[in-house]
Amino acid sequence: MTIATTITILAISFIVSVALAPITIPILRRLKFGQSIREVGPQSHMKKAGTPTMGGIIFLISIIATTVIVGNVFSIFTTQTVVLLLVLIGFGLIGLLDDGIKVVFKRNLGLTSIQKLVGQIVISIAAFLLLRLGTFDTSITIPYTDLSIDLGILYAAFLIFWLVGFSNAVNLTDGLDGLVAGTASVAFAAFGVIALFNQQSDVALFTFSVTGALLGFLIFNANPAKVFMGDTGSLALGGALAMVSVLVKEELLLLLIGLVFVIETLSVILQVGSYKLRGGKRIFKMAPIHHHFELSGWDEKTVVAVFWSTGLVLALLAVVLEALL
Repeated sequence: MTIATTITILAISFIVSVALAPITIPILRRLKFGQSIREVGPQSHMKKAGTPTMGGIIFLISIIATTVIVGNVFSIFTTQTVVLLLVLIGFGLIGLLDDGIKVVFKRNLGLTSIQKLVGQIVISIAAFLLLRLGTFDTSITIPYTDLSIDLGILYAAFLIFWLVGFSNAVNLTDGLDGLVAGTASVAFAAFGVIALFNQQSDVALFTFSVTGALLGFLIFNANPAKVFMGDTGSLALGGALAMVSVLVKEELLLLLIGLVFVIETLSVILQVGSYKLRGGKRIFKMAPIHHHFELSGWDEKTVVAVFWSTGLVLALLAVVLEALL
């Protein structure tokens, strides 16, 4: 894939998102698809109540359209592309249903955790079966080494864990204006560069479609957000990001590139564990950890900027090491 093609992909997906947002946001507002804010959350967030949610459909449409059209024009639409779109759309539909229940019944809880988990597992299994139709490598490589472990059929269990885990990790991170849109766009771009190193034009097409679409969405999602992506967007992005790491055979590198998402998830696990095991004692003022920084006196824009910067440094580090080693 040439630089010109890459720029074209970024431009198309960016423009489609920017064009769709002014059309979609008023529709979501008219349908009263507003965000419900948790009463236990930071009080500064209460003013966000009613902001249109389910905005993830904006960049999902952009990603799908760009991937399908450009993929066919340049003949880089492959089985791997289908798998990526399957995960993106499948996890996105779960999020859409979750968001829909929230807005219709005006409550902060949508699908139960079990319902979401079952849906995520079914889609993950479907993705694995599609991959197994070809000559898919079931080994996991240790980043920057020649060491690898072939999991064989057990790779199916790993894939389910990876997709479900990172889908929920990105979902947990989606708590501040522009936080996920910024960090995820950087993570997808990093894997896009790695895909180019591997000469995987089909995967690079998808990753740069996501990056462009998210940057376009970010114009409307940055503080103060005019629209939230909702679970529709965050669940889809997390699952797709994990799937990308699988297809470039750099699964464990996601732990570095996506370290922000990992830390957010660990903060929740540690908080819940501490509360249950230590008689109600908490480690953080609130979890996920971005709320801890808010309650520690940081304003929302500062927290987001620090998290974006952290994600960018980690992504650059991963890509540079990949190029050198």
